[in-house]
Amino acid sequence: MVTHRIALIPGDGIGHEVTPAARHVLDTVGARHGVRFDYDEFDWSCARYHETGAMMPADGLDRIRHHDAVFLGAVGDPSVPDHLSLWGLLIPIRRGFRQYVNLRPVKVFEGLPSPVRSALPGQVDLVVVRENVEGEYGEIGGRLHRGFPEEMAVQEAVFTRAGVTRIAEYAFTLAENRRGVLTSATKSNGIVHTMPFWDEVVTEVAASHPDVSWRSEHVDALAAKLVLDPARFDVIVGSNLFGDILSDLTAAVAGGIGIAPAANLNPERDFPSMFEPVHGSAPDIAGRGVANPLGAIWTAAMMLDHLGHAEAAASMEGAIAAVLAQSPVRTADLGGTASTEEFTKALVEFL
Repeated sequence: MVTHRIALIPGDGIGHEVTPAARHVLDTVGARHGVRFDYDEFDWSCARYHETGAMMPADGLDRIRHHDAVFLGAVGDPSVPDHLSLWGLLIPIRRGFRQYVNLRPVKVFEGLPSPVRSALPGQVDLVVVRENVEGEYGEIGGRLHRGFPEEMAVQEAVFTRAGVTRIAEYAFTLAENRRGVLTSATKSNGIVHTMPFWDEVVTEVAASHPDVSWRSEHVDALAAKLVLDPARFDVIVGSNLFGDILSDLTAAVAGGIGIAPAANLNPERDFPSMFEPVHGSAPDIAGRGVANPLGAIWTAAMMLDHLGHAEAAASMEGAIAAVLAQSPVRTADLGGTASTEEFTKALVEFL
């Protein structure tokens, strides 16, 4: 029996509903594959912010540094500005643990029609690789002349050769192990410094991956092509901002953000990686027991794979495909009436 220690952060809103669902599926799969999980749960959240003035304690990173992985439910509440909640919890973990790869797989499943007519099951299977710790989401900048007519705000994008090289290297290597097709998202026709630099470094990395067919696409045209012909794409690599936007777009193409998983990876494994569904805290439905747990469950499968249990992870993904293809059970966001618990129970039966 292999035991993994998981830092569990339910967070806010529906995080408290989808996290137990993912944990239930993880424990079920683990019992059948000789894997055990020990969970340490942390109350880091907007509720904690109201109580203490901080999303997590000052020594938060040290408390989870030696866990095998971090599983996060959701972050955010209308009572706390997003820049305080995200920069108080999610961003410090990503950056403090050098989780520079944000990985977001996208599939169109049988039984879950895409809103895009050309997106057919078995044909749309892609991955967005997002640079996760620099780029447009840098901390450099500030505001001047607050409260006066000439008030201004400056936000600096930071692209380093090391940062662009490592995310491009990860994406090209991933493409080599998939269909061998890569698309780099850019905007070098309008952003005069950082995007040409991005293009240059990606081109340099591409030279050491001759088996990968790749091209650079301006992000606005790429967004249109992802809607018009999503099946043509395999691996898409983009900066922090472009990857963030494109991954939500592709999740919508696949049928909804509620099903989308994500991983924040430190590929060198010097630090724990963090796994979180894409959907957010959804305060409008929190507490009603109707949240879709599929994204959290798929995210848990990604965590299993990262921890070295590919067969167990594949069985979870197989159960996701089966419950959608062979069962009418759907949560409200997918057009059904099932509760979070009912959907989870149905998925476990397919395991």
